[in-house]
Amino acid sequence: MSESANDPSAIGELAERAIDEITAAVTAPPQTARALLVALLARGHVLIEDLPGVGKTALARALAAATGCRYSRIQCTSDMLPTDVTGVNVFNQPEGRFVFRPGPVFANVVLVDEINRASAKTQSGLLECMQEQRVTVDGESHKLADPFIVIATQNPVEFDGTYPLPSAQLDRFMVRLSLGYPAADDEAEMLARQSSHDRVLDVRAVLDGPAIVAAQKAVAQVHASEPLRRYIVELLDATRSDARIELGASPRAGVQLLRAAMALAAIEGRDHVIPDDVQQLAVDVLAHRIVPAPPVGAADRDQLIQDTLARIPAL
Repeated sequence: MSESANDPSAIGELAERAIDEITAAVTAPPQTARALLVALLARGHVLIEDLPGVGKTALARALAAATGCRYSRIQCTSDMLPTDVTGVNVFNQPEGRFVFRPGPVFANVVLVDEINRASAKTQSGLLECMQEQRVTVDGESHKLADPFIVIATQNPVEFDGTYPLPSAQLDRFMVRLSLGYPAADDEAEMLARQSSHDRVLDVRAVLDGPAIVAAQKAVAQVHASEPLRRYIVELLDATRSDARIELGASPRAGVQLLRAAMALAAIEGRDHVIPDDVQQLAVDVLAHRIVPAPPVGAADRDQLIQDTLARIPAL
């Protein structure tokens, strides 16, 4: 698998196999599973914001199973400490020295469940992990696994006892996704499939770590033209000059949008990015990074990005 993943034209076939496995186990729109693969191949992270019970945890588990990656889950609570995430040095009595005991973040696919229930101090413990793919404990750095992706979840309707993610942390997530309630026929089929056992246990590993790393390197070689990059800059600038938006998209948002578009192009079997790649991903990548100005509500963020896409012509 690793050899074929070096070729951008072969990434699409590998990604589609993974998407088929994921959607067979989890009732999720194919475009949501595709965006999850986009983030993985672009070395990004994912925030899933949706109601309880729609399959957020199952989606992360299915991704880990389909990619053959090591999975860990962090259930966030208000009394968690950063070391509960990153790990801690413990004294080894027989050896007479401190030994590092890795935390749950030392995995390939890390689910941070209900991230906004962790304190701001604990949330900050994830920043270095997500940005630099390492943790520092007592002045010593420890490299994380490769590949590495954080999938965080939060409930958008219950805020008692939560700590809202600051803009700086939201900006670390490449994409924000939601599953929504399934259609009636899909939900009826889900009930039939899930009545006997957990379908995620049936997911086959169609990728592995080396194949994913090879695919990530191939994605980094996908061509993005100067006009395409200018188009992304125009979109970012439009969010900063819109009177309805208090805080526009950051330069990091542009980098993340370009990388995501490169990954989508590779999944589509192309070695170059086209404006349609950017347009398909703009809402997922940009909406959570902007702050609407009053009286526009946070629920209208997606529409604000859609309006921006409609106003700015592709170059």
